[in-house]
Amino acid sequence: MAGEFDDIRGRLEAIADELADLALVRLQESIDAGGSELPVDERRLTRARRAVEKAVHLLEAPDDTP
Repeated sequence: MAGEFDDIRGRLEAIADELADLALVRLQESIDAGGSELPVDERRLTRARRAVEKAVHLLEAPDDTP
């Protein structure tokens, strides 16, 4: 049963990375445009990334956690 979710966890980790990258792009675009507030998209992307990271954590095997 150990490692049963490894593939899914790997894909979720990749999605979390993509969301983080996209959030950084949104922030850079806002800075380049002279914005002084966080873009709404960046907030949503960050919340989504955190939710995905939480799912990764939930799928970790008990022996995977420190």
